[in-house]
Amino acid sequence: MPTKKTLILNKEQIRQKSRRIAYQILEDNFEEKSIVLVGIADRGYVFATRLQQILQELAKDKEIELIKVSIQKNKRNLEAETDQAVEIARNKAVIVIDDVLNSGRTLAYALGAFMDVPLKKMRTAVLVDRSHHLFPIFSDFYGVKLSTILKEHVEVCLEELDKNEDAAWLR
Repeated sequence: MPTKKTLILNKEQIRQKSRRIAYQILEDNFEEKSIVLVGIADRGYVFATRLQQILQELAKDKEIELIKVSIQKNKRNLEAETDQAVEIARNKAVIVIDDVLNSGRTLAYALGAFMDVPLKKMRTAVLVDRSHHLFPIFSDFYGVKLSTILKEHVEVCLEELDKNEDAAWLR
């Protein structure tokens, strides 16, 4: 039996939402000289890379750093690996980025990598927020917020990973 796919965001809408999120990040960090974007592998990292490019274009006076964090989603403890030392985030504003926020587990695990580093502030940004939070994690910046049923699934296609046009689908 074929599953019904509903388009949530098309390529142009994803571009517009990404730009809006970048502006919101800049407004929230107006006085900061440096912002650290933490992209959750793989889709969150691609989304974070895009946001970094937009932010560098909009705010040439700010240093926009990028860290890739990989987590073990199937483990019960906070295990996260980063491609750079988390110390580069010391006393800076940090934005943890993923493509979809569902239960909050993935973002919580990613936040755990920074527990021993003093930060100025920590925020979260996602393209799609499904509002099924099991963890006390909420999106500070989001492209779209959906009320879905638990059986539904949000699928984000990004050109860099999927070799298809950007889109977000509800299945």
